[in-house]
Amino acid sequence: MNRPEAIGPTAAIEPAAVRPRLHRIVEVDALRGFALCGIFLANVLVMSGLDGLSGGSAGPTASGLDQVAHWLVMALVQTKFYLLFSFLFGYSFTLQMDAAERDGAPFAPRMLRRLLGLFVLGVLHAVLLYPGDILTTYALLGLILLAARAVDPARMWRAALRVYGVVAGLYLLLGAAVALVDTGEGDEGLAASAASAAELTAAYRGGPADVVRANMDAWSDILVGLLMMGGMVVAAFLAGFVAGRRRLLADTGTPERTARLRRICLWGLAVGLPGGVLMAAGTVGPLGARWEIPAFILGMLTAPALSAAYASGLLLWFTTPRGARLAARLAPAGRMALTNYLAQSLVMALVFTGYGAALYGRVGAAAVLGGTLLFYGFQLAASAWLMSRYRLGPVERLLRAVTLWGRPAPRG
Repeated sequence: MNRPEAIGPTAAIEPAAVRPRLHRIVEVDALRGFALCGIFLANVLVMSGLDGLSGGSAGPTASGLDQVAHWLVMALVQTKFYLLFSFLFGYSFTLQMDAAERDGAPFAPRMLRRLLGLFVLGVLHAVLLYPGDILTTYALLGLILLAARAVDPARMWRAALRVYGVVAGLYLLLGAAVALVDTGEGDEGLAASAASAAELTAAYRGGPADVVRANMDAWSDILVGLLMMGGMVVAAFLAGFVAGRRRLLADTGTPERTARLRRICLWGLAVGLPGGVLMAAGTVGPLGARWEIPAFILGMLTAPALSAAYASGLLLWFTTPRGARLAARLAPAGRMALTNYLAQSLVMALVFTGYGAALYGRVGAAAVLGGTLLFYGFQLAASAWLMSRYRLGPVERLLRAVTLWGRPAPRG
């Protein structure tokens, strides 16, 4: 997910002796740091027991502030940031290729070891901490990038559009079918759903063994999610790979690229914001349960537009003095995104499950999301401190050792 040797600090931070080898792009790190926050906000809804509550419910307190907080995350965050992360994974894949070429090392064995390391980390993450893990998905679908790495960028871009088109068609058929069918569950269906929710709540409030069992029981649902979201991830991978081959995130301050970013940002907002609003209206309210799945699907299909708007808008901002300062704050977290991602899951598990406070289903959305932002602020500060002293985060160092099949060289 995070590729430390290719993306990182500015030349002003990194020692001169190391600069030629690292070829880091601070803007990409900053985008990854930004995506890290969005993924945290989306994941915490699941870990806290708030995800999937429809009809305007936002937790046990159901206050107006909870409603607004939950609604905003569904409209502006849900399904948008994992796509941005996936795009950056594809972009970083090309930088991994460049790193292998500079080292004179065969790329395929190196990348296979890296993907295997991600897969093992993902399995442990899913079992012990958070069943909605993305690392295993990236490890498996990353094999597609590995197999297609020699394809011409123009052909790969067309492939990304085709994949998205096929996925969109299937989703629209599903949404239309659901909208045309009465989805009322009846008393028996509602009772079964309530019993399932109560069982899950008891498991996450139970002991560590109960938590692990609940995480493993969720794998069937995660597999369904992978089948549904996998196509979108692959399309984002391919688009990111094309951007990396064409170096579209480098030298973003040129007039031509500035104009392109502005167009992407405006079109992305025009398409993505209405889709996000519709998704929130269907999943949180005020639309009824019958429209929940169709609204979610339409919001998911327009999510790439809003993801692109976020990325292009930030890249434009990064060219300004204030934006450059923001990029400098976000970049260290992006450099050690894998460590931060796993740390987020650890903290969520300690707060919401039987590993710690067992607050699953007991806290409203506003408090949950406010605490999430506070911890993300702490991660920004901690990442800046660590990256001023070390080249790699702890988990990044481990993954790099697996990738290179040896101990990473010390900094400087």
